[in-house]
Amino acid sequence: ERAGTRPSANGHRRKSRAQPRGKPPHAALSRTLKPAGMTVDEWQQRLRREYGRAQSFRWKNLGEHPVFSEFEVTNPETRRTYRVRIRGAARGENFCTCPDFAVNTLGACKHVEFVLGRLERGAETRRALTAEHQPEASEVFMRYGVKREIVFRAGASCPPVVRALAAGFFDDAGVLRPGAPARFEKFIEGARRAGHDLHVGDDCLKFLADARDREHRARVLDRAFPRGAADPAFDKLIRGTLAPYQRQGVLFAVRAGRALIADEMGLGKTVQAIAAAALFRREFGVERVLIVCPTSLKHQWKSEIARFLGEEALIVGSGYAARQVGFEAASFFKIVNYDVVHRAQEEIRRWAPDLVILDEAQRIKNWKTRTAGVVKRLESPYAVVLTGTPLENRLEELHSIVEFVDRHRLGPLFRFLERHQVLEDNLQRAGKVVGYRDLDAIGRTLEPVLIRRRKKEILTQLPERMEKKYFVSLTPKQRAIHGEFAEIVGRIVRKWQRFHFLSEEDRRRLMAALQSMRMVCDSTYLIDPETNDGNKIDEVITVLGEMLEEPGAKVVVFSSWLRVHELIRDRAGQKGWGHVFFHGGVPGSKRGDLIARFRDDDDCRLFLSTDAGGVGLNLQFASNVVNVDLPWNPAVLEQRVGRVHRIGQRRSVRVANFIAENSIEHGILSVLGFKTSMFVGALDGGSPDVALGGSRLQKFMETVEKTTAAIPAAPAGDAEAVALDATGGDEIESGEEPIGAAPAVASGGASMPETSPAPAAAIVAATAPVSAPASADTLMGVLSSAASLFQSLVSIAAPAYTGQRASVAPSAARLVSRDEKTGEQFIRLPLPTPDAAQKIAGALRTVAEALAAVFSAGKG
Repeated sequence: ERAGTRPSANGHRRKSRAQPRGKPPHAALSRTLKPAGMTVDEWQQRLRREYGRAQSFRWKNLGEHPVFSEFEVTNPETRRTYRVRIRGAARGENFCTCPDFAVNTLGACKHVEFVLGRLERGAETRRALTAEHQPEASEVFMRYGVKREIVFRAGASCPPVVRALAAGFFDDAGVLRPGAPARFEKFIEGARRAGHDLHVGDDCLKFLADARDREHRARVLDRAFPRGAADPAFDKLIRGTLAPYQRQGVLFAVRAGRALIADEMGLGKTVQAIAAAALFRREFGVERVLIVCPTSLKHQWKSEIARFLGEEALIVGSGYAARQVGFEAASFFKIVNYDVVHRAQEEIRRWAPDLVILDEAQRIKNWKTRTAGVVKRLESPYAVVLTGTPLENRLEELHSIVEFVDRHRLGPLFRFLERHQVLEDNLQRAGKVVGYRDLDAIGRTLEPVLIRRRKKEILTQLPERMEKKYFVSLTPKQRAIHGEFAEIVGRIVRKWQRFHFLSEEDRRRLMAALQSMRMVCDSTYLIDPETNDGNKIDEVITVLGEMLEEPGAKVVVFSSWLRVHELIRDRAGQKGWGHVFFHGGVPGSKRGDLIARFRDDDDCRLFLSTDAGGVGLNLQFASNVVNVDLPWNPAVLEQRVGRVHRIGQRRSVRVANFIAENSIEHGILSVLGFKTSMFVGALDGGSPDVALGGSRLQKFMETVEKTTAAIPAAPAGDAEAVALDATGGDEIESGEEPIGAAPAVASGGASMPETSPAPAAAIVAATAPVSAPASADTLMGVLSSAASLFQSLVSIAAPAYTGQRASVAPSAARLVSRDEKTGEQFIRLPLPTPDAAQKIAGALRTVAEALAAVFSAGKG
């Protein structure tokens, strides 16, 4: 229907004046400050009335009655369509399927007000709207107010037997009695047996079904775990042992159906969610689980599911084709990052997950963002939401997260803030938040859906060491530089595979390229101080912020590169985090002072260290370790963690490892597994000029081959996701700047990495392939001849390199000689006879003429 059409009293449609397109007229009421002398409910009701009646929505009557009917209302700007049910002019009588109507407790919304406004424009429909209306059919509907109530309204044709039956379920005001939901089907069945037309709203049926499901889950869990968290049935739920508090969290989440696990960071929320999913599957038939998490944690979830359940989870890519394949594939767990949810809304809706797990749910704390809006539209019977920081700065953040769990739990945001915020009374600063009140009531309200444990409460149950891996996407610029150096490594590896020999120059170039691949994984700043492209530092700062939420928490941050700490130090200064910087350039006489400050100064929260601090330091007064990048040698990694996780440590230690996804770091992780050292530590010494030979070189090259071969390929179609990661990947729906956007870091720092590779430009220039125009058949012939020549030479030279027995004639083998200083092989050719020399010269002349012809054609 076009904007501006409305139904007449006889059901026909006639033209009415359309409102002008564009923004609605300016509302008389402020949308941010409540007018004096008006209650918050009156203010919000008036706002929706003014806004709704100024809109130019498209609308259509879906029923037969011109007024008391169901209408379809579409916003042409957002293209979202909702259904509006008109029952009368009184507040709370009508209904809309939009999210605002469900939670605002006003019994109205802009769509209801829009329809009422259009109906009031016609004299006939206005009279019908104000007259008492009793339809023939009876109806059970939800009345939305401060409390949601299920109401029965008898129709004009309701027989006495149905009225008598209703008296046993509803009170004199028509409201459903307590205890009636469990047996409500009997009322519906009785009305049907009487042949009466009874309409029951979908929202009523869902409300009643949820109540019965809660009772059913409680009975099943009590039967399956009669001893609660201490029941031995937990031993068979997953592979591994859950701490008592984790068992309690699993039971809480499944019993609630939709729950928020808000344990402090490092208490194992991931394994609780995995165990809850396993329990949902075993006892309640859950078949599809969608995990939504930050990009950096997708692979962590995949590995943890394999570890605790022994099954393969599927990571769904961001590209269209990858999404289609991913959601059509059979798998119990599907993992997507927050950015993908926006693109995959339709695929997720069709897949219809039974359980949604939101990890790091503080990502939706800002309700204005596109991500928050899309995630909150995900539908599933069950949900487990994980966050260690449910409340960071403002009450709106907690409200936004809880909305996904239970959108009715805290009521509408305007009423929630009215109750708990204290605003400035000064007229010049009106609206400024100066305090909060009645906060304990929030905790009581959330008790049925939120569980939170702090480390100090469960110290005896904590494991000694907890590790978490964060996988961070490379930006397009990082990936390009990483690829350039990977080509250099690839060429040298292929040379090694063929000849099992590397010159000293080859070894130096290999070391420099490998180091540069590692460095660019952190930021392009380490390669080119004029740029700072990369996501890893942002992720590190986010995790540090979460760790430092714990009062008194101290964190040791390791990186192999000084320039990484320059970036972190700048960001730490902006956030007011006190820190010390420990590296090889710090004089021995001052190192003790740095350690003492970190230990004794409560405001000094971060210990930034290169691997110079990985040996000989006692830092057990910290309880968190962050590895910004991975060392080649697992022993070095253990030395880092060992500075904190050592004798004298009385708290559990949390370790966060950051890995650049689909990079050399990913390859290191895959091959070494942090278990046994396959490297001799050559790249941990800090110098590109490392002399390797004999068995050490053999071992080194074997590991280089395995590490580079283990680098996962970037999933096809994920280029857009990488680009989004580089820019934040989110939008603010209201058009404001994203909160917490990372400022650009100024380049040009004076310090250099503790390990410096050869300049990138020099290496690329020295190894860049030469390009020349080539398309003619003549060139193909030349190249074929050249290939045959070199193949013949290889057949002679290769056995001399590898030590194998020559497969060529002995006379040819005798032509090979070795340079005693460099180990390189040469072929010695005897001088030809004059006749033979003449023939060779003629052949070379033919080749030269052919090449000249090709190059001339290419220039033309």
